Amino acid sequence: MADHHEHEEVKGESLLEKISIKSKVFRIFGREKPVHHVLGGGKPADVLLWRNKKISATVLGVGTAIWVLFELLEYHFLTLVCHLLIFALAVLFLWSNASAFINKSTPKIPQVHIPEEPVLQFASALRLEINRAFAVLRDIASGRDLKKFLSVIAGLWVFSILGSYANFLTLFYIAFILLHTLPVLYEKYEDQVDSFAEKATAEIKKQYAVFDAKVLSKIPRGPLKDKKKD
Repeated sequence: MADHHEHEEVKGESLLEKISIKSKVFRIFGREKPVHHVLGGGKPADVLLWRNKKISATVLGVGTAIWVLFELLEYHFLTLVCHLLIFALAVLFLWSNASAFINKSTPKIPQVHIPEEPVLQFASALRLEINRAFAVLRDIASGRDLKKFLSVIAGLWVFSILGSYANFLTLFYIAFILLHTLPVLYEKYEDQVDSFAEKATAEIKKQYAVFDAKVLSKIPRGPLKDKKKD
C-alpha cells in the first residue's frame, strides 16, 4: 500500500515537471515578467503601452510637434525659450499694472524653487550609471570577452552609420516613436514575436558557433584572461 502511494507521488511529480517544462515559453531577453512590469510599471509604462489612449496620443503629439518645430522649421531652442519668457513676462507685467485700473486682482505668481533632495538623488543616480558605464567599457577593453567586444563594436558602427544620415534630435525622435509603438505591438503579438525570435536566436547561435570554431578560437587570448585562469 505504501509502495503504491509512493508510486502515485512520483507519478504526480513527474506530471508536474512535464507541465512546468511545457509552460516555459521562450521570451525575448529571457523575460519572465509581463511587459508592463519590464517597462517599470506605473504611469510611464501605461503611457508606452497606451493604457490611456488620450494621454499617450498627447505625449506622442507633443513630441512630434517639438521635432517639427526644431528640425523641420529649424527653430532654435534658445530662441524659443527667450520668446516664451518675453511673452510670459510681458503678460504678467501688464496684468499687474493694469489690475489697479480695471479693478481686478493682481496675478498670483507662485514662488518657484528647486528642492535640494531630488536634485541630489538624480545626481547620485546619474553618477552611479556613469561609473557603471565606465566599468563596462573597461571590462570590454580588457580583452576578457571577445563576444561582448565584437557586439559593442558592431553596435557603435551601426550608430555611426545612423548618425551620418540624421542628427541627434532626429535619432532621439526615432527612438521616441519606437518606444511608443514597439512595446504595445509586442504586447499584442507577443506569442508570434517570441516564436520568431526563438528561431532567429537558435540560428544566430548556430552561426556564431561556426564563426567561433573557425575564427575566434584561433585568436590569441588576452593576458588578463590567462592570468585569471592561472
